[in-house]
Amino acid sequence: MASSDEVAVDAAVLAGYERLVGAQLQGSLDGRGLRVAVACARFNGAITTRLLDGCLEGLAAAGVDAADVTVAWAPGAFELPVLAQAFATAAVPADAIVCLGAVIRGETGHYDVVAGESARGIQDVARDTGVPVIYGVLTCETLGQALERSAPDETNKGRAAATAAVEMARLLADRRLT
Repeated sequence: MASSDEVAVDAAVLAGYERLVGAQLQGSLDGRGLRVAVACARFNGAITTRLLDGCLEGLAAAGVDAADVTVAWAPGAFELPVLAQAFATAAVPADAIVCLGAVIRGETGHYDVVAGESARGIQDVARDTGVPVIYGVLTCETLGQALERSAPDETNKGRAAATAAVEMARLLADRRLT
């Protein structure tokens, strides 16, 4: 299986589209002034806290002020959409929401229900509200895979979710979209 780095789009390829279209929009990675909410599952907490560490590092690297970050804890990944909905519809909604969790396959079909419904619910919140809600929920076959994807380095999927949150918040704020 190819790694995401092996199939990533080349910046030169994107630049080539500039001459073929009237406008090409991309969100910046400047998080200054953004309010970001993080909904984090406590279940599989040894994994989710590692994802949260990566997310907070990614937000800080993008310039998001720690005072503009709110973390709320859900019992598990299945409950994340409810928190995301609350953040997205608050009196002062978050500019972006990151949902972090870890669902690891076991011996029953519970994995499929939790992974699928948390993904569907999180996507529904994003579509229904227009607020970027980033799916930072690991869906892994083994604990080893979850540990690898939450490693305390640049490959941490919580960090990637933070970057996606900043980029999407900036992209959706681009007046050329409206």
